[in-house]
Amino acid sequence: MDHKHHRAPENHEDHRDHRDHRDHEDHEDHEARDDHRHHGDRADHGDRADHHDHHDHRPHGDRENRTAHDRHLPAGTAADGPYALAVDPGRAGWEYSALRILELAPGASHRLDTGDREWIVLPLAGGCTVRTEDTTMELAGRAGVFAGVTDFAYVPRDARVLIASAAGGRFALAGARCERRLPARRGPAPDVPVEDRGSGGCARRVHNFAAADTFTCDRLIAVEVLTPGGNWSSYPPHKHDEHRPGEETELEEIYYFEIEGDHGFGYQRVSPSRPGGTDLLAEVRSGDAVLVPDGWHGPSIAAPGHDMYYLNVMAGPGPERAWRICFHPDHTEGYR
Repeated sequence: MDHKHHRAPENHEDHRDHRDHRDHEDHEDHEARDDHRHHGDRADHGDRADHHDHHDHRPHGDRENRTAHDRHLPAGTAADGPYALAVDPGRAGWEYSALRILELAPGASHRLDTGDREWIVLPLAGGCTVRTEDTTMELAGRAGVFAGVTDFAYVPRDARVLIASAAGGRFALAGARCERRLPARRGPAPDVPVEDRGSGGCARRVHNFAAADTFTCDRLIAVEVLTPGGNWSSYPPHKHDEHRPGEETELEEIYYFEIEGDHGFGYQRVSPSRPGGTDLLAEVRSGDAVLVPDGWHGPSIAAPGHDMYYLNVMAGPGPERAWRICFHPDHTEGYR
C-alpha cells in the first residue's frame, strides 16, 4: 500500500514465487472454479442469507505457518457460494481484515449478516441498492474499476443488509472486525479524494475513499490504486506489521487485483521483514488476491499496455485507526 512514511531497518531479499505456483493450484482447484465461475451461479441468491463465517474456525495465530501458496489466491481458488472471492480472518489466519467479491445477475439480491464486522459495499461494476433495518442507500456505481471513482455504502456491525441490483454487477465487500457500531451511511463519489502519487515510471492514482483521514470507520481502512501499464506502484517497499507508537501501525492487508485488457497481468512482491516472514513474488491477474500479514510489500508492477487496479483492505489491533508505514532501509527516499 502507498501512504505516509517512516523508516525501519531490515534486510531485503529476493525470492521468486512465479507462475508455477499458479499452475499447480489451478490444477488442484479446477473443480472449484467450475462450480463458481459462471456469473449466473453466483448471482441468483435472491434472499440468501450470508453464512460464510464458518471460515473463522481456523486459529488466528497461525500466520507464521502459512506459505506463499496461502498468500496468493488466484481467481476462483477462494470462491465460496455467492462470492467469487471470500477472505475472512479465519481463512487468512489473522484477526481483522476481510474481503468478499459478490457478483449479482440482473434482478438478483443478496442478504448479508454483518456479525461482528463493519463493511463497505463498493461497486466494482454496476450499481445497487443497499438496505439496512433503517437505511436505504442507492449506489449509482460505475461501468468498471477503470472508469473513475464510485459512491459506496458503509454498513455497521450487528446488522442485516440486503444488496440488490436491477441491472446486475460486481461488488466488493470490504470488512473489518470492530467494536463500535457506527451509523450506516452513503459515501458520495464527488467526496472521494483523488491523489496523484509518484512520478515517471512510479506514477499512479489513488482513490482514498475510506482512508484513515477521509472517512470514519471503527477499524476498517480501504483505498483503490490505479497503475498505468508499465509502471510500478506500492513503491518503495514498505511495511506496517508492528506497533510502534507514532511511527508504524500494525495492519493486516488484502490486495484485490483487476487488470485492463485481454491477457493482462502484473506482479506483486512481498519480502520478509523478519525471519520466517512472508516471501512472495506472484504473477497476478484479474480476480486474484494477495494477503499481506507482514513483510515489506511492493512493488506492484503493471505489464506494459495493461493498466492495473487494486483494492487495498486493511485493519489491525491498534488503539488508533491510523495508516503509518515505514520504508525499506534501502529506499529511505520515500515517494518521489
